Amino acid sequence: MPSPIQFLPAEVVHLIAAGEVIDSLAAVVRELVENALDANATRITISLWPEQWRVRVADNGCGMDLDDLRLAATAHSTSKIRRCEDLWKITSLGFRGEALHSLAQLSELEICSRTADGTQGWRILYDGLGEPAIEQAIAIASGTIVTAANIFGTWTVRRQGLPPAAQQLKAVQATIHQIALCHPQVTWQVQQNDRQWFTISPGDTPQQILPQILRDIHLSDLQQLKLELETLKDEGGNLDVNSPLPLSTQSLELVLGLPDRCHRRRPDWVRVATNGRMVKSPELEQTILASFQRTLPRDRYPICFLHLQISPDRIDWNRHPAKAEIYLHSINYWQQQVTQAIDRALQISVANLPEAAHSERVGKLLTAAENKSNYNVNRSISPVSSPKDDIGLMELRAVSQIHNTYIVAEHPAGVWLVEQHIAHERVIYEQICSAWQLVPVQPPIVLTNLSPAQVEQLQRIGLEIETFGEQMWAVRTVPELLAKREDCANALLELSLGGDLQTAQVAVACRTAIRNGTPLTLPQMQTLLEQWQYTRHPRTCPHGRPIYLALEESALARFFRRHWVIGKSHGI
Repeated sequence: MPSPIQFLPAEVVHLIAAGEVIDSLAAVVRELVENALDANATRITISLWPEQWRVRVADNGCGMDLDDLRLAATAHSTSKIRRCEDLWKITSLGFRGEALHSLAQLSELEICSRTADGTQGWRILYDGLGEPAIEQAIAIASGTIVTAANIFGTWTVRRQGLPPAAQQLKAVQATIHQIALCHPQVTWQVQQNDRQWFTISPGDTPQQILPQILRDIHLSDLQQLKLELETLKDEGGNLDVNSPLPLSTQSLELVLGLPDRCHRRRPDWVRVATNGRMVKSPELEQTILASFQRTLPRDRYPICFLHLQISPDRIDWNRHPAKAEIYLHSINYWQQQVTQAIDRALQISVANLPEAAHSERVGKLLTAAENKSNYNVNRSISPVSSPKDDIGLMELRAVSQIHNTYIVAEHPAGVWLVEQHIAHERVIYEQICSAWQLVPVQPPIVLTNLSPAQVEQLQRIGLEIETFGEQMWAVRTVPELLAKREDCANALLELSLGGDLQTAQVAVACRTAIRNGTPLTLPQMQTLLEQWQYTRHPRTCPHGRPIYLALEESALARFFRRHWVIGKSHGI
C-alpha cells in the first residue's frame, strides 16, 4: 500500500524551493549581483573561494537600514512588488523575495550594509530560516556586502552533483559577462582566492564592453545601433492602446560583429536581453541567424547582442525561478523590428562609418588653420558631394580600375578598393532572391551522364527535366539569368551537384556576375558601385567573403604624418 498523502513540513518546502533558485555558484552570483543592480550600484566587487564554497558580493548601492536588514532574508520578502498587479509591470531584476532566503537555507548568510544617510552600518548573521541570529553595529561605507559561506553545506548531495570547480568558475564568468553587457555603466572587479581574476571597465554602450569579453574582437569590428520604437500596433495596423509605453523607454539596441571582420565557429554569441536581463528567446535568436544568412562563410556564425526595452506588461517573467525564460507578447512584431535593425546596421552609410564624421572634422580644422596662415592649398578639384538620400548612403565615386579586378572608389572618408566580381555577385544574388524565376528554353538544354542524385537535385530546385535518350536528359526550364548564356549547360551541371534552392541561387549569381579581369568603363564602375551600395548586405558576398578594403582618411593622415605641426616637422 502506498503511503497516505500528507502535508510536507515547512522546512522541506523551503529547502525544495531554495534548491530551484540556487542551483550553483553561478546562481549565487547572479542573484546577489541582480540585487546590487536594483540598488543602483555602479561598482560591484565579486570575490570567490570555490574550494571553500564561499561567495561575497560588495556594491556601492543605496544600502539597507537595520529594519530592512532584519527582513531581508525572510521568505518572500521584497521591496520591489506589493500586490498581484505588480507582477505585470516588473521593472526590477529581482522581485520574488526568494534569493536571500534561499541562501540562508543553503549557506551561512551574512549581510553588512549602510544607507548613504545612515550614521552607522549593521552586520547581521542569519539562521537557516532567514531570521537574524547576530546583529552588530559596524563601520562601513555606504552600500552592501553579502557573504554566503559553506554553500550547500546543508545539502551535500547537491555539491556532489555539481561540475568541477573549473567548470563552475567558467559559468560564473559567463554570468558576469552577460550581466555586464546588459549594464555597461557598471565597473566590475572579480577576485578568486583573494587574487584579481578579471575586471570590466564601464562604458556608455555594450559596444565598449564586448571587446573586453571577446579579446580577439576590436571596437572597430563592431557596429552599434539603437532605435527608439513606436507604440506596438495590433494585427489591423492600429495603435495598441493597451501598451502605452513612452517612446523614450521602448527601444531596440543592437551590437553586431561586422560579417567581413569577425564571426564564430559556433552560434555561441547570439545573445538576447530584455529590460536589463539576458533571456532565452529561440524565436529572436533564429531571427538573428536568418538575418545573417549568406553574409558569412560556410559554417560560421555571427556575433550579435540584442537588447530590447519593452513595456513591462508585455513580458511575463514568472515562468522559471532563474527568470531566464519569459513569455514575450507580440513576438512577430519584434522579429520584424530585429530584421530591419540588422539590415540597417549592415548598410554602408555615413552613420555606420564614424571615420567619415571624424575626417570631416579634421578637414574643417585643416581648412581653418590654412586660412589663417601663409600655407594655402587649392581645393578646387572634385568637391565632395553630400551623402545620398533617404537611407544616408555615402557618395562613392569610381576613380579607376586596378588589374581589371578592383574598382578604386573615393568617398568623403577615404578610399575603398572594391572587388568587382563579388560586388556584382552580391547585387545579382539579392535580385535573384527577390524575383527567382524559371523560364522555358527552346530547344531544351541536353545534359548527359547524370547520376540519379543529380537529376533529383535539378528537380528539387524546380527545373523541368525529362529523359531524352540513353544517358541523356532534356532540361526544359532554367533560371532566367542563365537562359541566354552560352555556358548554360555547364551552369546546370554545377546546380546538379547538390544544395538547396538558396545554394542554387548563389551558384547562379556567381556564374552570372562579371568576371575579374574584365575591363570596365568609368560609367559601368559607377553603376556597379551604386547598385552594390543599395543591397541589403553590402559588406560580404553570398559566400561570406569581404567585398571591399577600406583605406580611411584618418589612417592615411596618420601614415603620412599630416597631424604634425608644420614648423616643428621642419625642425624650426
